[in-house]
Amino acid sequence: MNLNSNTQSLLGHLIELRNRLLKCIIAVLLVFVALAAFAQDIYHLLAKPLIAVLPASSSMIATDVAAPFFAPFKLTFIVAICLAIPFILLQIWQFIAPALYRREKRLMAPLVISSTLLFYAGIAFAYYIVFPIVFGFFTSMAPEGVTIATDISSYLDFVLKLFFAFGLSFEIPVAILLLIWTGATTRDALAQKRPYIIVGAFVLGMLLTPPDVISQTLLAVPMWLLFEVGLLLSRFYQPTVDTEQQEEKL
Repeated sequence: MNLNSNTQSLLGHLIELRNRLLKCIIAVLLVFVALAAFAQDIYHLLAKPLIAVLPASSSMIATDVAAPFFAPFKLTFIVAICLAIPFILLQIWQFIAPALYRREKRLMAPLVISSTLLFYAGIAFAYYIVFPIVFGFFTSMAPEGVTIATDISSYLDFVLKLFFAFGLSFEIPVAILLLIWTGATTRDALAQKRPYIIVGAFVLGMLLTPPDVISQTLLAVPMWLLFEVGLLLSRFYQPTVDTEQQEEKL
């Protein structure tokens, strides 16, 4: 009897998970359909930082026959996923919320919201701060007699990699708060490891960005500063204790 109850409970969770995944997929598709008509404009907006620093006689090119069609729609689909992130996180929250304790719910809600905003902030930082500096540096370093003509697909892959790197790195404060709150480490222990964290930030900057010092530094320095922000905010969060596991779930 107990086995049947557990089986039915598991089946119910799987059905709910399927339904929420379907809702997420439908949400992304709806946003994509709404943006599809503006695919060319969205790509042009993405290309502005590079176009602004290209020489007057140069332009972007497409080396693949289908690239002028597929590159803008690929970008639009990724934009649709990014815009649907709040709804996706809401579905995840609604799925796991019944299994959380009262204090966990109070903590997770602001962390989910802040992680979304930080991811968007990382993308905005890359677009408005990093791209103009990096592309200006690249174009200025071109040897004499070399015509700069960037392929639109290669450019898209390049900027998406940077967007992901900066969006992910801006999640550092949230990661620190979770580590301290769960008791995996302490604020003092992280503070003592500051020199290693700084070195690690530059190593990650080297791995996650193109092989140039400027973009590596522009990623490593914000990561270090965000680490300090996470330590500062951790003063307001206390690690969980065993007695809280006795709380009654809402």
